[in-house]
Amino acid sequence: MTTIGDITETKEFARFLQLSNQVGSDILKTQGAGGNTSIKAEGVMWVKASGTWLAHAGERDIMVPVVVDPLVDALRQGDPRAEKSIDFVVADLNTSGLRPSIETSFHAALINSVVAHYHCVNTIALSVLERREELLAERMARIPDLPWTTIPYRRPGTPLALEIDKVAKARPVVLTLFNHGIIVCGDNVEQVADRVEQVAAALSITPRKTPDPDMTALAAIAEGSDYHPASDAGSHKTALCPISMAFALGGSMYPDHVIFLGTKIGVLDDDRSAIEFAQSYADKGEEAPKIILVPGVGVLLSGTLTQGGEAMARCLAEVVTRIPEGEKVSYLTAEQEYELTHWEAEQYRQALDRKAAGMTA
Repeated sequence: MTTIGDITETKEFARFLQLSNQVGSDILKTQGAGGNTSIKAEGVMWVKASGTWLAHAGERDIMVPVVVDPLVDALRQGDPRAEKSIDFVVADLNTSGLRPSIETSFHAALINSVVAHYHCVNTIALSVLERREELLAERMARIPDLPWTTIPYRRPGTPLALEIDKVAKARPVVLTLFNHGIIVCGDNVEQVADRVEQVAAALSITPRKTPDPDMTALAAIAEGSDYHPASDAGSHKTALCPISMAFALGGSMYPDHVIFLGTKIGVLDDDRSAIEFAQSYADKGEEAPKIILVPGVGVLLSGTLTQGGEAMARCLAEVVTRIPEGEKVSYLTAEQEYELTHWEAEQYRQALDRKAAGMTA
């Protein structure tokens, strides 16, 4: 007998997993454990679990079932249980014992049956600008059939969910989250898949071209240190263009950068080695940056970074090379950075990332 809300054997759920995998496998849409998708049926919503990767959908069990209406009620009543959504999991269907994404509550608040939230680099590059409203409006005018709205920056979790709940009744199809990413909604999986591609085309920005990194020089600089040249060639672009580098060094632009790379970006623009660079921080009793830019040469990454953290170095490169020259960026404030770095839910997500990478620290 089929349990109410158990749609895992349906063709629509299989297609949902396929869409999740497609979004998660595109570095321009999702990086590492970022982003989440959901599908609702019979009062139950299946949503991506915390710390899991959309790219693994269909290969691993990454979806968690939660009851929708009680979770939305809790969100609106200020019930703290809405933050983690753990108490709303349908235990009988949660065979892997997964924990819901911290963003589960906003998925529940949205009326649509299928929701895809992801960290599109083109969207981020526009949504961090001071002129974002104007520039987004120009581009979204290319797809007039898709109602859209913007959401001011709020910490992921219930603060963001409450902002989204304010516009949910209007059933927007596209929600652009300032300094964060995008949400695309629809009544079924095929509709959302089509809309994701329409939005991608409308918001696409051609990145600035950069020369190739000097991997030999980077290896020499990193020799004997805990740093290594970024293995993903695209990650080096941040250091290979002075315009892009200036944007990166201006401050933190979106949550996952702060969570996985920290609030510091190092610059090694003299003849020092990475060992000497790290020692200069140790002498001050400070933690060295997880990412070092070597201008005109490339990017070095700390050995403490997991695969998810390294994916965020690529995300940074893709974002900053798409920010138009001369634009002003609205960076996260020190208070907003602190809010992210001292947040238990994201510490949990990082712990899962380290566990998956076989790290213990």
